Amino acid sequence: MTLNILIAPSGFKESLDAEQVADCIATGITRVIPDVNICKAPLVDGGEGFTKTLVAATGGTLHHLEVTGPVGQKVQSHFGFLGGTIKKTAVLEMAAAAGLRLVPTDMRNPMITTTYGVGELIKTALDAGAERILVGCGDSGTNDGGAGMAQALGVKLLDENGNELGLGCSELVKLQRIDLSTKDSRLNQIQIDVACNWHNLLCGEKGVARVFGPQKGASAETVEKMAFALEHYAAVIKADLGLDVREMPGSGASGGLGTGLHALIGAKLHPRYDIVMQYLELDNLIPQADLVITAEGCIDFQTPRGKIPAEVAKRAKRYQLPVIALVGTIGEGAEINFQQGIDYFNSILTHPCQLNEAISQTEILLTNAAEQVARLLLVGKQIRRYQDLRKGNKTNHRGRRVSESLLVTSSYKNIS
Repeated sequence: MTLNILIAPSGFKESLDAEQVADCIATGITRVIPDVNICKAPLVDGGEGFTKTLVAATGGTLHHLEVTGPVGQKVQSHFGFLGGTIKKTAVLEMAAAAGLRLVPTDMRNPMITTTYGVGELIKTALDAGAERILVGCGDSGTNDGGAGMAQALGVKLLDENGNELGLGCSELVKLQRIDLSTKDSRLNQIQIDVACNWHNLLCGEKGVARVFGPQKGASAETVEKMAFALEHYAAVIKADLGLDVREMPGSGASGGLGTGLHALIGAKLHPRYDIVMQYLELDNLIPQADLVITAEGCIDFQTPRGKIPAEVAKRAKRYQLPVIALVGTIGEGAEINFQQGIDYFNSILTHPCQLNEAISQTEILLTNAAEQVARLLLVGKQIRRYQDLRKGNKTNHRGRRVSESLLVTSSYKNIS
């Protein structure tokens, strides 16, 4: 019986997209087990690849354009239209206009980056006749609460003298009044759905500035300045619009873009997998697998809070399937993921190296790591065969039995 492996990875930020990750893992596996039956289901969570993946899954169309990038320079971007929809549905990802990869490493200061280009993407989709818009939130390089996005769509953010604010989180401390009267009127006639991480909050100790600010280049002092600016922003939104967004689920998505989309242009926020899984076939593919392999750039204590490996594991465990995660780095508290349905995880890194080196070598490292997983599978198969022979059972057990033996070897790895 042929072993069935489902490969359902995320992309690796600033390196490989989910499709490329799936290809690397498949290549590594087949080096060792050439007759394996592999099904690839590259996944997105709203971040990089969200648009292209959903367009490809539905047979839609992709459109390229230039927008204002996160540091104010023009960048190449894209949006798409889904195929097979009753309403003409545009899909876009904030990462294509304000993602971290678009922020030069020597300019990573989330106090000044902007989501203005996201608003330009939305405006272009409206110009192209969109009747519904899907927005993916993830992989952001910004922390402006979605203010720039709203400004690009005509929303006026005013200081105490009635002057419009500039761009970036640092400007939010000057905000005194929000004027929606000049907002693009088409936004009132269209449905906008946002796929976001439901766990990300705008304010508080677990607010987006404190949790994600350091990843975007913020110092400890800058983190506190951003947190203060977003608290002030939330207070003005509550005073002017009657909406309490401080700890609203999803309000902190993509540096607070979730707040701007909901409060300033009327979008509806959704847990991201409620949106994504409408267009991908993961739940139909899992029951046909003997083993599931997922992947992500990092695994740590935050992974269970809406990251792809944890979501894949949760769904796989409905069928008691073993799950392996191949990751770039193993961070603080990663062991919590053993409780989330991931049976084994390992870093693809084979030696200490700089981030730039790791990114440039990701394809090779990931393929080799997948090859090592395949060799582990063969060891598990040999153990099972030896156990069967010792018991006098000469039947050649394969398929799901091979996967079950992997759980034994994985548990040894976890204990060690």
